[in-house]
Parts: sequence; structure tokens; C-alpha cells
Amino acid sequence: MPIIKTVGIISKPGAPRAGEVAPQLIRWLRDRGLVVRIDEETALYAGEAGLPRNTVPEGCDLVVVLGGDGTLLSAARAIGMREIPLFPVNLGGLGFLTAITVDELYPELQRAFRGEHRIGRRKLLSVELVREGRVAAGYEALNDAVIAKSALARMIDLDAHVDNQFVCAYKADGLIVSTPTGSTAYSLSAGGPIIFPSVPAICLTPICPHMLTNRPVLVPETSLIRVVSRAPEGSAYLTIDGQVGAPLREGDALVCRSSTYSLLLIRPPRMMFFDVLRAKLKWGER
Repeated sequence: MPIIKTVGIISKPGAPRAGEVAPQLIRWLRDRGLVVRIDEETALYAGEAGLPRNTVPEGCDLVVVLGGDGTLLSAARAIGMREIPLFPVNLGGLGFLTAITVDELYPELQRAFRGEHRIGRRKLLSVELVREGRVAAGYEALNDAVIAKSALARMIDLDAHVDNQFVCAYKADGLIVSTPTGSTAYSLSAGGPIIFPSVPAICLTPICPHMLTNRPVLVPETSLIRVVSRAPEGSAYLTIDGQVGAPLREGDALVCRSSTYSLLLIRPPRMMFFDVLRAKLKWGER
């Protein structure tokens, strides 16, 4: 990793703790001669001008995220296809991805500046919305792509294929196509498995399927997944990482494959994956 000269800061909106941490962090970084680029939310806390979130990572060697997993997902979209490490600081809540606490913020930043940090690579999911034979939209997901019924819709019909194999015709509230990173998010609450982050797999998890024998399926990350919506227009919606998406029309297809890009996450040196699971899910200690 190159020497850190420019640091970006992206903050959760309306978070009192961020209002305390952000101004102190900006001063701390500038006192060390670093250039600091902040988004508009951080600027509100600091009382100065900010940048649109999507432009914050430009020229940065590191981006600090103050918030929870939702803020991190938003920051991941802002980084896009740039290989810039994210330094995720948990300001409270569950936070599977934001494992660095406020108390660890400055010691871990100093560790990163010395090049002693640990970086985890999280593979993204490339998603295309295909409508009438054309790609209508493209996305990169860190957690998942979800086709779900709209608020007033009944169950929806979805045809799923993996490579050239027909999987099944789901009749369900929806279907989650998840990365290993996303296995501890929506997929987990829908009954999906926890997948170790480095396992090269993609998970298909039905949401409240009509057939109780429909279970989550793991496929190799080399697979091409195609899901066709048979729901009438206005009955189904595509959501990427729970934050962006589009309404679906009947016959729309979702094409998912493992991305060529990965998100770089700075991890606490002493906290491994199962340490996070025990802490966040309250699993038993010895």
C-alpha cells in the first residue's frame, strides 16, 4: 500500500456520535500534514464545506467511514471500481463490516499509516438488469441483489437458472443473490447460511417460499446466474445492497456474476471472522 497522504471521510447522517468524532478526526489528520476530503454529511458536523459523496474518494489513499454497515455500503458505491482501502468505524449497532470501535480509531489509524494494518478483500457481485434484450442498468453489489415483491403484491413468480441449468420456478416473496460478505445480512435473516468471506461462492436464498422444500443454494463464484421475473409490472422490485434499485417489469431478467473487482476493508488485527460472529451474534464463549 502506498504512503497515505490524502484521507477521505464519509459519515452517517444524523448521528450524534459522528458529530463528536468527525471534527476531532479532521483536526487529528490535518495536524499530521494530511489532506482531508470530506462528504457533505461530515461537513455538517465540522462546520465547513464538503464534497458530494461520490467525489470524496478521488485522489484518496484511504477512506474512513464513520457509521454502520449501511454507511459502509454507501461508501463502497462511492469508491466504485477504485482499489482504495476503507477504514470502517462502528458508531453503534450490529455492524458486521464496521468492526473497528471508536476507542480503536486512532491507534488503528496509526497502525495503518505505518503499514501494519490487515486488509480483507471482499469480492463484489456484478449485476445487470436486462430488459427486452438490452442491459437497462448495471450495478456492483457488496452484499446482495434482491428481487422482492412490492408492498401490496402477493407472492411473485421467478425463474432461476445457473449457467445453462434450470434451477426452479420460485413462488415466493422474493429471491436474494448474495456474496459471502452479504451472507450475514438479509440472506442470514431469510434463513441462508453464513459463508466465510474467502469462500468463492454465491448464495441463492428464497424469501418465504411457498414450497417449504425450497432451500438456500450455494453455487461456485464462476457461475452465471439468471433470474427472470414473471411478476406483473409494479409487483416486483430490484434492490442492490438495500439502497438502490429499480421497479421490474414482467420478463425482466437479472444477470449476476462474480465481479472482477473487490472492496478492500481494513480489519482490526486481533479480531478474526469468528471473533466478529461471536461478538455480534452473541455466540457462546469458552
